[in-house]
This record gives sequence, structure tokens and C-alpha cells, in this order.
Amino acid sequence: MIGEQQTLFDNRKAAILSAVVQQYIETAQPVGSNHIAKAPSVAVSSATVRHDMALLENQGYLTQPHTSAGRVPTDKGYRFFVDALRQRTPSLVAADRGIVRDFFTNANGELEAVLARTSELLISLTDCAAVVVGPEAAVVQIRAAQLVDLSTHVVLVVAVMSNGVVEKRTVEVDTELTGAIVADASRRLAESVVGKTLAELEPQVFGNDPLLGAAVEALRAASHSAEIVVGGASRVAAAFEGVEQIRDVLAILEQQIVVVSLIRDVLDRGMRVAIGGETGVEPLAECSLVVAPYAGPGEARGMIGVLGPTRMDYVQALAAVAVVSRRLGSVLSEN
Repeated sequence: MIGEQQTLFDNRKAAILSAVVQQYIETAQPVGSNHIAKAPSVAVSSATVRHDMALLENQGYLTQPHTSAGRVPTDKGYRFFVDALRQRTPSLVAADRGIVRDFFTNANGELEAVLARTSELLISLTDCAAVVVGPEAAVVQIRAAQLVDLSTHVVLVVAVMSNGVVEKRTVEVDTELTGAIVADASRRLAESVVGKTLAELEPQVFGNDPLLGAAVEALRAASHSAEIVVGGASRVAAAFEGVEQIRDVLAILEQQIVVVSLIRDVLDRGMRVAIGGETGVEPLAECSLVVAPYAGPGEARGMIGVLGPTRMDYVQALAAVAVVSRRLGSVLSEN
């Protein structure tokens, strides 16, 4: 895509388009030719800039909200800017690199807490909404498991996973239970499941024991879920003025399954940035999503992303998502 776009541009037009995008990201105001002509990367007359901006508009990279106003980037313009930007591998400033380093130096505790704090870190670095999806539970090993006696017919199944997650499921059986029965079942459960992944569990092994069969089935059900943290929705809402638009964007963020599916779809398409209509979700037509996968324990994989307006700071977002995904994967794999 980069090669195709570059053939349509000389260096001057590329510099003008980049300057317009950067200025619009900073001000959220239509950009005029006089301002762009003063940019160090452009350094040509206002008349030349006006001419090239008109050409860029005709090619679909810029648009003019009003005849008397300056121009703003289109999704196509942002795409050119982002594709060119990714060739330079954006990096965080020293202060932000220090924040990330200190955060992951002290990152410990259960997975849920680490993911929640990672979401807060991404929000603070990018001023966007952040989504952090934990590693797939199905390929994470069980470190410990036990049954807790709750009543004569109900037990709590507790499993500590290798990624730090503590899975808890309540199981009810028709058989009347005693403390001794639960204690013996708990011992046999641990002997059977510790060291295995949730996907490897076989409830039928305990076909003659309804309690253990139900306990293993409950744990297997956990393999279809992953820890999901979505935060910073107010940051996205603040970028828009229309009440209806804000409501629609917030409604999408509240649907965690939709957000996770969107991130997975973007990654499956081999993309790291989805701009506007590229998300395929109508309420997010004026939003962009920057995503990255990260490595978890074993072969497990997780995902992170930040969602903001199409005029988000792509330099900062790309750099933050890249370094946080890398450090998060390292921390979880080490634990």
C-alpha cells in the first residue's frame, strides 16, 4: 500500500499532507495554507501549498468542511500518514519510557489486577480508551485446584492458573455431601488436573463421580472466557460534541464482546491501525483503533488496543501500544 501511495506523491505533497494531519491532530481546527507554508518540512509559498492542497482534496486525502475554511484529513489522508509513520517506528519520549519501565518493574499480583492497571497505563499514555484482553484461558495450565464445601449439595471449584488467574465456579449436585467426601474429592481433583490446560480436561474420566465430573466440566467452561478490561471511555466521549454520537460510541465500548471481536478482526486482517470506516463498525466511523498482540504463558496470546477519534495522536498511540504489549507479554511469561 505504501508503494502505491508514494507513486501518487512527490516529497512536497507528502510533506504538506503530513503537516496538515499533524496540525489538525493538535488543534482539531481546519488547517489553512498560510500555516502549512511556515512548517519547516514544507518551506514553500502559500500559493504552492494552496495548489497542492487542492490536488490532495481532489485525490481524496483532504476535505474542506466549508468553502471559506481550511482543510481537514479524510480517512484516506490519515491512512497515508499512518502508513508512512509506521516505516519510521515511532518511540515514546524518555519520560514515558521511564513510566512504562517503572510500571512493569513493579507489576505483580493476580492477572486481573495487572490487566486493569495496564489499561490505566495505556489511558494515561494516550488519552484514549484502552482495551486489554487476557491470554486465552484454554492453553493456560492449572497450578493448583481444590473444592470448597459450601453446603450439603454445593461446592466451590477453585483453580489457580499459570497466568495468575483464579478461576472460581459453583457446582451443585444431587448427591448429599459431607466434609469428608468433599475433602477426598478435592484431593483427587488436584491429582487429576494440576499441570493440564483447561482444554485438556476430560469430565468423562469421572463418569461414576458426579461431583468431580461436574467440577471438571465447570473448569472446562472457563476455557471459553478471557479476562477483559475496557477503560477510559470518557476520554473518547470528550473528543466528540454530538450527544448522539457520544452515546453510540459509549454503547459500543460497553459491549466487551464486540470490542474484543473488533480487535481480533483487525489483527486477523494483518493490521495494527484501523481508521474510521476500516473498523467496520458504523458508530466508530470517526474513531481509530491501534492494536497489538502480546505473548502470554506458553502459547497463550492476549491483545491490547487503544480507541480514540480519527484525529488521535498516532505517533504516541503506536509507540505506547508497541512498548506496552511487549513489556506486558514479558512480565506474564516470566510469571
